[in-house]
Amino acid sequence: MARFRIGLTGGIASGKTTVGQILADCGAVIIDSDLLAREAVEPGTDGLAQIVRRFGDRVISDGRLDRAELGRIIFADARARRDLEAIIHPAVRRRAAELETAAGPDAVVVQMIPLLVETGQQDRFDAVIVVDVPEHLQRERLMARNRLSAEEADARIAAQATRDQRNAAATVVIDNSSPDREDLRQRVEAVYRELIGETPHQLGSCCCD
Repeated sequence: MARFRIGLTGGIASGKTTVGQILADCGAVIIDSDLLAREAVEPGTDGLAQIVRRFGDRVISDGRLDRAELGRIIFADARARRDLEAIIHPAVRRRAAELETAAGPDAVVVQMIPLLVETGQQDRFDAVIVVDVPEHLQRERLMARNRLSAEEADARIAAQATRDQRNAAATVVIDNSSPDREDLRQRVEAVYRELIGETPHQLGSCCCD
């Protein structure tokens, strides 16, 4: 038996975290790139030092990274965004590889990667799940969640791959337009069972069985 690897992605504010939690309830090991990216820039890390060298002290508040200020910079400047990614992504990938190894050889591992398509990683996985919502719904959720203006939300959406590009890379697309959480859970569980059923794993039952 071999480890089964799933890449989980979707546009900003599409509901990746919710889908990831359902997959965790089904028994998958979740590796969240957003959390790893935060760890990579904690006070005292080399990642934070590199960010200060690149962007200056204006992105630091009370000794920690000022994410709001950094966001204003990188979503207005594509080169600045690429520079940040060059600092963060290598550290995240190294840590993700360590966690995946620690999960064991027979685990179902789900790596949640917001920029999976943008960074060309879709071929690294046995399957890719894309969480999909229309752009207008993305915008509404993002504005409410992050307290952004419509223009700020649009800039963040535009910085990612298009909806069509993400869906083209998917093994499975999960529509998360409905507010019905129970319906979403049932559909995600069904996807999990279908994907795992295509492997030689002898795993425990999914949470809905």
